[in-house]
Amino acid sequence: MTGPQVVLVGPMGVGKSTVGQLLAERLGVGYRDTDDDIVAEQGRTIAEIFVDEGEPVFRAIEKAAVNKALAEHDGVLALGGGSILDEGTRALLAGQRVVYLSMDVEEAVQRTGLNAARPLLAVNPRKQWRELMEARRHLYEGIATAVVATDGRTPEEVTEAAMDALELKQA
Repeated sequence: MTGPQVVLVGPMGVGKSTVGQLLAERLGVGYRDTDDDIVAEQGRTIAEIFVDEGEPVFRAIEKAAVNKALAEHDGVLALGGGSILDEGTRALLAGQRVVYLSMDVEEAVQRTGLNAARPLLAVNPRKQWRELMEARRHLYEGIATAVVATDGRTPEEVTEAAMDALELKQA
């Protein structure tokens, strides 16, 4: 298989970065996060890109970052929460091992505080998070090789569940 060993998708605040790093460590491979790639390349935060340029410009930047990471990285790759909105990205993920990390809105509130640093949640965070998930859940599920619920689980437990779901062996 070319590309990453595992791709993590899911909503903001679900723990893709934390679980991704743990998973990479267990598998003895590198970890990469497309949100980090974007911030490094653009020299500003994702929130700043949203405010300065708007969501369509951010999504174009994100698509390019995801395409590059899928082509270059062979370890564990975490994608930004909205990256799966792009049909081309979903097509590229078709041949990959994709883990959808899921959580409910109450867990999201506890983890992220649903704060203003999350540009898509700035006005009414709970309502907006629910609406985002209603729009995206089927997309996450449609590309997922495995779905791992994160509610009430530690990052270590989620990592273990992901490894079990994909039948992966520790390095």
